[in-house]
Amino acid sequence: MGCFAGRFARVEPRRAAGQFVSGLLADLEVKTCWQLAEQAGHARPDAMQRLLYRAVWDADAVRDDLRRLITRRFGCPDAVLTVDETGDLKKGIHTVGVQRQYTGTAGRIENSQVGVFLGYAGTDGHTLIDRRVYLPASWTDDRDRCQAAGVPDDIEFATKPELAAEMITAALEAGVPAGWVAADEVYGNSATFRAGLRAHEIGYVLAVSRGHLVPIDGGRTRIRADRIAADLPASAWQRRSAGAGSKGPRFYDWAWLDDVCTDADPDDSGRHSLLIRKNTTTDELAFYRCWTPGPATLAQLVRVAGIRWSIEESFQAAKGQVGLDQHQVRRWDSWHRFTTLALAALAVLAICAAEATHQDHTDNGLIKLTVNEVRRLINACIIRPISDIAHHLHWSGWRRRHQARARRAHYTRRLNLELQP
Repeated sequence: MGCFAGRFARVEPRRAAGQFVSGLLADLEVKTCWQLAEQAGHARPDAMQRLLYRAVWDADAVRDDLRRLITRRFGCPDAVLTVDETGDLKKGIHTVGVQRQYTGTAGRIENSQVGVFLGYAGTDGHTLIDRRVYLPASWTDDRDRCQAAGVPDDIEFATKPELAAEMITAALEAGVPAGWVAADEVYGNSATFRAGLRAHEIGYVLAVSRGHLVPIDGGRTRIRADRIAADLPASAWQRRSAGAGSKGPRFYDWAWLDDVCTDADPDDSGRHSLLIRKNTTTDELAFYRCWTPGPATLAQLVRVAGIRWSIEESFQAAKGQVGLDQHQVRRWDSWHRFTTLALAALAVLAICAAEATHQDHTDNGLIKLTVNEVRRLINACIIRPISDIAHHLHWSGWRRRHQARARRAHYTRRLNLELQP
C-alpha cells in the first residue's frame, strides 16, 4: 500500500483500500464488496462500495505507482511485455462492455465482458501491470448506454490490438525497461500493431495464424505460413527448450527463417524472421512473426516465445487467488478501480514469491515458493479472520434482509409489467 497510499486524500478511502486488498488476499469463497466488508469487520458494505463508486481517487494514477513498484523489483533491459485478453461470464446487458462475444474462458460465444491486459516478465518474476476494458461497437455506437455505465464521452471504439498498443506505449513512455513484446494471434495478425512496435524499436515475437501470408523474396511473394513449414527439410529443425514448465523443460522443435521481408515499411531497418514451433509429440505447428532492431539469436527468440505463457499463469493466479473475475460492478470507473486493486493484490503475491526465492539459496528439496503457497501463508500467518459470532450473525441477517428487499422489488416490477395495457 505504501507505493500508492498518497493517492488518497482522505484517510477513510485509504484505509478501505488497504482492507480491500487484504480481503482479496484472504481465504474467502467469493470476493465481492459484501464479503470484503464482513472480512474487514465493517457492519455494512457501504465503505467498500463507496471506494469503487463515489470516493475520490484516480485508479490510473494508482496503476502507474503499482507499475513503477513492479518494474523496480522485476525490471531488466531484456524483460518481456506480454499482451492477452481474458473474459468474465456475465448476466444481463448493463455491465460495461458486456455482450455476446467469444471468450476463451468459456471457449465459445457467451454473454461476457472482456478485458485486455499487459503483463511484465522480468528477471525472476512476472505479473500484470495494466488493463483496459474492451468496448464492442454495439456499446460505443450507443452513447446513451455508455453514459448510463459511466463511460467517458471521449472513449471511442478500439480493437483489442489498439488497446494493447495503448498500454505498451504508455509503459514505454513511463520508462518501463523492456526489450521484447510477446502476444498471441489476435495481436500478431495485425500489421498495424506490428508496425507500432517497430516504431518503438522494441523486438517482438508474435504468434500468427497458419494462414498468415509471409512476405519473402524481397516482398515479391507472399506465402501462407503453413505452406512454408510443409516445404522445410528435416535438417531445418532444432530441438530447444522454451523454458521450464511444471513437469520440466518444455522441448519443441524449432525452425527459423531469416529471409522474411518488411511489411512495406520504408523506414524499417530491422531484421524480420519467421519462427515455427513443432510439438514433438503431436507435430502441431505454431507460427511467429519476429522482428528485432539489431542482430538476434534463435535462443533469444525461443525464450521470448516461451515467456508469452507467463500472462496465462498471471490470469490463472489473478482469478484463482485474488478474485479478478469476481467483481459485481457495472460502471466504467468501478471496473477500473476493482481491477487495479486486484492487480495490487496479485503484485503482493508475485513480489513475495520472488523475494523468498531470492533469499533462499539452499538445496532443501523443495520447489520454489509459488504465489498460491504465498497466499496460503499470508492467511495462516498474517490475516486473522474475525471469530466474533455476533458479527457473523449480524451479516447473515443483513444479507437476508437485503435479498428480501431485492426479491420484493423484482416481484413488484414484474407485476407492473404484466398489468401494463
